[in-house]
Amino acid sequence: MKIISMIPARYAASRFPGKLMQDLGGKTVITRTYEATVATNLFDDVIVVTDSDIIYNEIVNNGGKAMMSKKEHDCGSDRIAEAVEFLDIDVVINVQGDEPFTDKESLKKLIEVFENDPNKEVDLASLMVHIEDEEEINNPNTVKVIVDQTNFALYFSRSPIPYARDKNVRVKYFKHKGVYAFRKQAILDFYKLPMLPLEASEKLEQLRYLEYGKRIKMVETDVQGVEIDTPEDLERAKKLWK
Repeated sequence: MKIISMIPARYAASRFPGKLMQDLGGKTVITRTYEATVATNLFDDVIVVTDSDIIYNEIVNNGGKAMMSKKEHDCGSDRIAEAVEFLDIDVVINVQGDEPFTDKESLKKLIEVFENDPNKEVDLASLMVHIEDEEEINNPNTVKVIVDQTNFALYFSRSPIPYARDKNVRVKYFKHKGVYAFRKQAILDFYKLPMLPLEASEKLEQLRYLEYGKRIKMVETDVQGVEIDTPEDLERAKKLWK
């Protein structure tokens, strides 16, 4: 299989504009993320896909590979779909530009999903982390996922799922990490399908796949990392980097 990684990168993030160009240990967040992804040595290619000249120049001027989006896009999956349409690949892994602590073992587990799927039953795979902190479970910025017995996703939500009506039943809560691995055809299908009510309501693009019957295999990892969504997250990332 030919497997590449693409890093969608918007400059004008709604909650923290310009976050990808913030300094993290002497380099920008997006450069740290790109270098961490390349350093895994898991991919035939690693490319940043962006709508920003600033980010494009940042990557290219530091010896990396980048592509400019031709169109405006609402989400990272749309940006990647446009970029891979004419590339000869089998699987593309979407690494979020604001995750500079992306680790090799988690990405390797995603690749193994497709290597162990000869009948091509899996359309895409993604990561989840077990969480126990009540504040995180109830935080709408933490996306939760519930899965079936074989770890296929049943639903994603910003609400706590499952709802603990019976406090005596022990359930595990999982946080969804926004790292996706797609079969090429699955992401091209996504690009052509209109948004439906669940995705529109929760503002979670992965729900589009579920609403149209695609199968998402979830892979558990114990690597939390830091997603930089706010200035506070950036400060946490700086401490972790040190």
